[in-house]
Parts: sequence; structure tokens; C-alpha cells
Amino acid sequence: MLSITLQPQWRISQDDGSALDANTLLHLLAAVQASGSISQAGRELDLSYRHAWGLLQQAEALFGQALLVRGRGRGSVLTELGEKLIWADARIGARLQPLLDSLASELQGQLGRVQRRQRAVPRLHASHGFAVAALCEQLAARQVPVELRYRNSLEAVAALAQGECELAGFHVPLGEFEAAAAQRYLPWLQRDQHQLVHLAVRTQGLFVAAGNPLGIHGLDDLTRHGLRFVNRPEGSGTRVLTDLLLQRQGIAPRAVAGFENTELTHAAVAAYVASGMADVGIGVQTAAHRFGLHFIPLLKERYFFAMPADAIQRDELRPVLTVLRSPAFRARVAALKGYEAANTGEVLSVREAFAA
Repeated sequence: MLSITLQPQWRISQDDGSALDANTLLHLLAAVQASGSISQAGRELDLSYRHAWGLLQQAEALFGQALLVRGRGRGSVLTELGEKLIWADARIGARLQPLLDSLASELQGQLGRVQRRQRAVPRLHASHGFAVAALCEQLAARQVPVELRYRNSLEAVAALAQGECELAGFHVPLGEFEAAAAQRYLPWLQRDQHQLVHLAVRTQGLFVAAGNPLGIHGLDDLTRHGLRFVNRPEGSGTRVLTDLLLQRQGIAPRAVAGFENTELTHAAVAAYVASGMADVGIGVQTAAHRFGLHFIPLLKERYFFAMPADAIQRDELRPVLTVLRSPAFRARVAALKGYEAANTGEVLSVREAFAA
């Protein structure tokens, strides 16, 4: 089975056309940030000290500012510029990687069909999530092909109804907002044509800087003067949740500075907050944990894959469902911060899931 990987890459060049090895520089800065040592960072990246030092000098000459501060007894510390470069790279990866993963999966499927004239590959359309990414990794490890496309929950469910995919990922909050959120998807889900498989329960909440220096405690703080919010796009399940939460609190969107400022994924929101470009965002706990942010839980939600009612009988879908329902995958989901896997792999009718 073909495996295609696409990743974003920096190019920083001077007017004369000479280019800086930006990607190696970024890896070097990240390693120095973690270790506090240029020599140790170089060893981790298989770079000589001379090469690492020369690359840093070249970059500092290009930027006209230092990237590191070297002091006795405290090793090497990134300057503000060095940290900005690291966070910019993190934001780029968080924002673009899901899109590149989708494109790579589409290319992989297309080339595989041409190369081997292989049978139909199941198409998975889903909002980006850490359990979805974990599933795709396990499928790849077991040589189970799937064509992935990341899109928002409403688009995914609509695509299933229109025959554009066989699996559609979407999420619905537990508790008081379940009925209202489910109504966004139920018009596309037919009781006799579709069923659901439970992926995970996960916790959604607010992301704030480590240590919560601004003393943010809940949604009411979003209207505080000077506080900057970063949102998710319209149509995403998290945006639906945000709208419902604000409506319950009686908070008008226009009262929240940055309400129209959006990022495509949970990780991109977390990177945005971690880089200091916003004070608070909303998303799943896993993203906050991975970016070292303080997390304020708001509620839990269920993530499902909607699929055709006869999915278990379909040859192309059976291997995917076997992996999804395996103990190994359940353990992988349970290991994600803020995820619960007690019901992972459970198959439900639309009626059973939502009492529709």
C-alpha cells in the first residue's frame, strides 16, 4: 500500500537568492529550547557543533537580531525572536497539517487505484480530532486503506447522505445541549439507512495560558475588556457548541472580542493561544495538554462515525470497523488526555443514540 506524507516547509531567502536552511534551524531552536544546550541539540539532530553554530550565526545575521542568549550556568535560552519562530512553526503545523493529511490521503487513494487497480477504498470524512488521527495511524499500520478528508461535522454528515463518503465523523454534546446540537445533523441521517459507531467521549473547554495569569474562570469572562478570543469556523461542531453556550449565558457574539477570528482545528486554536496571539480559545483537552495550556472544562461530548446501515456487511468497511472495535485502538483512545473509550466501537441506531 502506498504511503504519502505531505508537510509544510519554510523557505527564508535573501535578496541575492541565497536561502537559509530554515527547517533545520527551526528543529535546532526547538531542541535548544528543550535542552538549553547547543551541543546537545546538535547531537540530537546529528549536527556537528560547528554546523549548528554556523547555522545560528547565519540566521542571526539575516534577521539582524540574536536568536539565543548564552549565559554562565543557565545554558542557552531563546530570545523573543527565537520563541516567535518556534510558535510560528507550531501554528503553521497545527493549521496546515490536517489539510495536508487530507490531500495526501486523497492522492494515496487515487494513485493506489491507478497502480494496482485496487477495489474501492472507504472514504472517511470527519472533523479533525485526535482519536480520528489515531485511528488513521492504526489503519495505516495494519495496511488497511482509507481515504481521509477533514471537513466540519455538518459537511461530513451531509456528504454521507449524498453518497460522497462511507464514514462521517461528527460530535454532539452530552446533557442540556444534546437535543439542539443533534437537530443540526438529524436531517441528514435516516433511521433506516444509517447507523452510528461510537468513537469516544471527550472533554471540551476553554484554553488559557499556563498558570491562568488573567484569572479566567468561565464563559462570562469572555466579555471582559481587552480579552482576546479565538473561535472555530461556522459549521464546525465546536462552533455549534460555542454558540449554544453563549446563548445560554445571554452573551451576544459581538460582545466577545475576536469572535470572528477563527482557526480550523483544536490544535490550531491551542497554538494560537500558546503563542500569545489570543488570551482564550475553546476546544478539546488534548490540544490544551499538548501545548502546555491551562484547561477549564465546560462539558463532555460524544464523537460518532455515521455510516450506512449495512456497513458491517460491506467488504471494504469491515476491516476499518475491526480496527475501530479492537482493544488496541480502545487503549490508544483512552490514553489521549481528556478522552474516554469505554464505549469505543459500540454500534448504535440513530434512534438509540439520540432517542430520535
